Amino acid sequence: MNVVQILERLVSFPSVVGTPNGAIVDWIAAYLESHSVRVHVLPGPEGDRANLFATLGPEDRPGYILSGHMDVVPAQEAEWRSDPFTLRAEGYALYGRGTSDMKGFLAAVLASVPALKAGRLGRPLHIAFSYDEEAGCRGAPHLISRLSELCAPPLGAIIGEPSGMRGVRAHKGKAAARIRVEGRAGHSSRPDQGINAIHLMAEVLAKAVDTANALAEGPHDPTFEPPYSSMQIGTIAGGQALNIVPDLCVADLEARAIPGIAPSALLEPVYAVVRSLAARGVTATWEKLSDYPALCLPVDAPLAKLVEKLTGEPSLAAVSYGTEAGLYQNAGIPSIICGPGDIARAHKPNEFIRLDELTSCQTFIEALGAALSHDRGDDHEKWSGPAEERAGTGRATDGEARIGA
Repeated sequence: MNVVQILERLVSFPSVVGTPNGAIVDWIAAYLESHSVRVHVLPGPEGDRANLFATLGPEDRPGYILSGHMDVVPAQEAEWRSDPFTLRAEGYALYGRGTSDMKGFLAAVLASVPALKAGRLGRPLHIAFSYDEEAGCRGAPHLISRLSELCAPPLGAIIGEPSGMRGVRAHKGKAAARIRVEGRAGHSSRPDQGINAIHLMAEVLAKAVDTANALAEGPHDPTFEPPYSSMQIGTIAGGQALNIVPDLCVADLEARAIPGIAPSALLEPVYAVVRSLAARGVTATWEKLSDYPALCLPVDAPLAKLVEKLTGEPSLAAVSYGTEAGLYQNAGIPSIICGPGDIARAHKPNEFIRLDELTSCQTFIEALGAALSHDRGDDHEKWSGPAEERAGTGRATDGEARIGA
């Protein structure tokens, strides 16, 4: 199968975040096993979804992780011009949910498997595909916690989020929480007989606004836009009618942290207000929605140099979106973002990826495999072969993308 045909199959699985993903995991596992690749399916605690881990090359030597997520955001927008879970080719563009974010990367990895197998890798390439990344990187921590039993300590991880095939060395971390405050309903003419949940939530909101304003004062990191950590209340809901004392108010809060700051620590002043409400007898709860650290890879890191060598492009200092890269870095694995497509197309109707972006990513992966095939024990940085040194894999290379066999 070529990269377009593989992408067609991947897009056909409606692997929406927060839903069971057994169908796409089973298909990927069967594809890899058909190429004699050993696969580990790692169920998550939810019971109905799983991560997938596989190794090409020697399992007992340090190598590199190719990391991607199998889930996609929902595709319910009316603006879709075709079925979002049926790949549609239009010239060089391939339309469908997840084509850029990030099933295009998954397809390029899988399409590279025959060439990687033929290359007799001196160091391994690990395939690490996770679930529920779109819900705040919920699946990857369970996968990362198993790495010590699955492989030798990796040299690095390449996270294939859409970056135009440019290495990206940094992003902010993020933590999010849901706050729920309960009051007592009553007629608005007798507020003394009710407890207004929205008024109670106002204390929480005020602290969030004060904290957000304080964060803008610093510390600063000019790598990012904005150059400081941030906080916002993103959603709030409460009340039934104007003349009813609201008995419930729910708000979702997020903080984004520059490297060196724990995102969850930024939420602590707001959490303290929630705890103070509870201490006063108010039913007030705090539910963690997500928490992943920032990414920060030095410009002169070996992994950054390797990716620059293979892509022929200088790496980018930072992006505004978050990824699983910080989780790998936090586990002691140097990490970088590099994948096909454009993040500006993600999470939108008529998401697409171009054929040349897919083939460029496949070329990159196969060039990495060629580097590791040359590496039989010496320092991997000594290899300096050209990116074009790779094996062919029967990919679609004619003028337009072709879907189906």
